[in-house]
Amino acid sequence: MRYEIDAAMLQTLLPAIAGAEDALARLDERVARSPVGQGFAERSHFFDAAGALWVAGELVHVEDLVLHDARMDSRAPSHELTIAHSVLRTRRRIETADPGWALSPAGLGVLTASMLEGQERAPNADGAEPIESEPEDEDDEAPLAAEIAELDALLARSQRLLDRHAGKSVVDELTEAIPSPRDEDPLGLFGDDEWNEEERLQEWRGLIPLADELPPSLTAAILFDAWERIEPLRRQHWLGGLLIASSLRARGKVTSHLFSFNTGLKQIRHERRRSRDRITRLQAFLDAMRESAVTGLKEIDRLSLARTQMELRFRGRRSNSSLPQLADFILSRPMVSAAMVARELSVTQRGALNLINEIGTREITGRGRYRAWGIL
Repeated sequence: MRYEIDAAMLQTLLPAIAGAEDALARLDERVARSPVGQGFAERSHFFDAAGALWVAGELVHVEDLVLHDARMDSRAPSHELTIAHSVLRTRRRIETADPGWALSPAGLGVLTASMLEGQERAPNADGAEPIESEPEDEDDEAPLAAEIAELDALLARSQRLLDRHAGKSVVDELTEAIPSPRDEDPLGLFGDDEWNEEERLQEWRGLIPLADELPPSLTAAILFDAWERIEPLRRQHWLGGLLIASSLRARGKVTSHLFSFNTGLKQIRHERRRSRDRITRLQAFLDAMRESAVTGLKEIDRLSLARTQMELRFRGRRSNSSLPQLADFILSRPMVSAAMVARELSVTQRGALNLINEIGTREITGRGRYRAWGIL
């Protein structure tokens, strides 16, 4: 399908464009100048990842995502939680790269896993060249590779011997070893020849030079609407929200952090987001940017107040006190546990509990076990 940009809709969208542009500019300035800007940027990764799943119709709790990111899951992670963690890691990777890397062919190739990561790596924010992949050295990279290969071969021989005793012939083993077509996908859902992801992705990228002539917020709205209409990726559809956040960063509209678009998008009604009228959809996406920016401004106010209150607790302490580092860690996570604090500050869990009690943050679980603290 072909996605066309009609200049006649600009007059209708002018109020929404002005509101989104103003809100984004205010948010970028506040985050860049606020002492809690770094913590706000870290927290926004978690909320945007949970919001991306919410928009897709799945519920992921931010608390579970925080524990999963810290490798302290209280239960086996669900499939939705694994996807949300992929969104979280992708956001961090985009933020640490150059502003225009995610929208470049190399960046899209890495993010969509269409090329090997060893051949193309994300450049650093300081403009360093990507490190070329070096040939693997079995002695350095995998010192136990030979032993593991011998164990695998021994297990394979043992399995063949057991199969033969069970009445299975060598012909049956060879027949099972040959993969039959569409065994993994009997309905042909993922093997659709007509669904060419590379062609669709190239079509979407072709809109970027045309959309760059428009205001940054409208450019982001058009690119996201085109992503929803063209559907370049079937398994990574959540990547569209991250790419338009990278577009705002590359255009210089939001440079202090990677914008959290899904946080505002989930506040827009489904009827507007999925409307058949393109102007209605674009207005919805512009309103989502404004809502996300307004929510971010409120969040910065809350974090600034919380930091001021915590600073009163450790003011006048010795220079090597761990309380300032604990305050920064609490501001960078939606919630923390004693084990997370102990690992971050390299102290015991008893010492972590003492530090948490001294800094005066609020306990949010209300339980005697599996306690957690955060800024409400």
